[in-house]
Order: sequence, then structure tokens, then C-alpha cells
Amino acid sequence: MGVEGRMKCVKYLLFFFNFIFWLCGLALVVLGVLVQVALHSTVVINNVSASSAPLVLIVVGVIVFFIAFFGCCGAWKESYCMVTMFSILLGLIIITEIGAAIAGYVFRGKLTVIVHDGLNDMVTKYSNGTAEFKKALDNLQIDLKCCGVTNATDWIGKFGSVPNSVPDSCCINVTASCGQGAMGDALKIHQTGCETVVEKLLKKNLMWVIIAALVIAFLQIMGIIFACMLMGGIRSGYEVM
Repeated sequence: MGVEGRMKCVKYLLFFFNFIFWLCGLALVVLGVLVQVALHSTVVINNVSASSAPLVLIVVGVIVFFIAFFGCCGAWKESYCMVTMFSILLGLIIITEIGAAIAGYVFRGKLTVIVHDGLNDMVTKYSNGTAEFKKALDNLQIDLKCCGVTNATDWIGKFGSVPNSVPDSCCINVTASCGQGAMGDALKIHQTGCETVVEKLLKKNLMWVIIAALVIAFLQIMGIIFACMLMGGIRSGYEVM
């Protein structure tokens, strides 16, 4: 295959990779939104660093979405300026994505402390909290089938006037007053603490963020390589069409 044939192949490969980037940008936005919702639906995460990785991915996803369209136009029109700008912007995006992956991994190691402190604070403030606050924790315990921070005994002295009582949301079958005096009854009350369940859920979501960022960054590096090859062909005056 001659030089012109190779350049034509590179042109269409770059166009194809940009279409993949377009889909990747959309995927990053969706994944970032899903993880952000997962983080805050637990209502125990109020640490700013917890939101950094998914928020960065959402922003990066939107930018990639538009840069990919820009790259497609540059490849199709064989514009040296557009392809060069595409390569530079894509390089900056790769650095940002790697940073998001590192931030997600670092935060993953701090989850235990953050989740424990958040849940413990919620359990302590439950009795004097607003109806909305109580509903949030109740929904958490019902949805995740858990009770307390580490186990149901975390509610000792923090709920109700009847000894060994827990909120009704701790019950296996939730009914009115089902949690009164039933703390130690494994047939009525979930004995697993919410800390373990929430931590496992968040780690799973963050791992998907890390994997997605690294995989897409690798694909984008390939895109930059093709872009540089096309730039060389355009600058040398080879016929690409």
C-alpha cells in the first residue's frame, strides 16, 4: 500500500475512533451521574472528596462528547489546524481522566472511615432529627436490609423509651412498632450493620469509574496516535481522499 493509501486508512481510522470517543463521552456522563446518585442516595456521604471523581467524569464526558465531533470534522475535512487542536485537547482530557481515576482510588481507601462517621452521626441525631432526616435513614435501612452502623446494638440508648428498641425500618417485615424491644431478635430485626453494605456498594461503583476512565484514556491515546499520523500526512501534502 502506498503512502496515500496508508493516509486514507489513517483518516478513516481516526474518524472511526472519534465515533467511539463520542460514545465514550456519553458513557462517561451516564456513569458519572449513576455513581453520583449512588453516593448521595446513601445520605451518609457528605465529604466533598467523595463527589470529585464522578463529577470530574461527568464534566470530562461532556467535553469528550463535543471534542469527538470536532475531531470527526477535522479528519473528514483534512484540516491540519482542527486535527492538531483535537490532539492537544484530547491529551488534556487524558490527563484529567487519569487524575479522576487516581482520585477515585484514593477515596476508595478512605471509604470505611467516611461511611462509619457519617452513619454514626445519623444514628446519634435520629431521635431529634426532622421527619425528612428520619425518612432518609429509614429508607437506607429498608433498602439495604441493615440496621445501625456495625449492627443493631448501635441503637442502644439512642431510640425510643422501651429498652432494646430500634426503628421500625430495621425490621425484616416492616410494620408499626415492630422494632420495640426487638433489638436482639434475629427473626424480626436485621442484624447486619449498614456500614459494611454501604461501603461495599460504593466501592463497587467507584471501581467501575476507575476502570472506565483508564479504558477510555487508553482508547484516546490511540486516537492521538492516529491524529498525529494524519497531521503528518496533511502537512506533507499527501493525497488522503
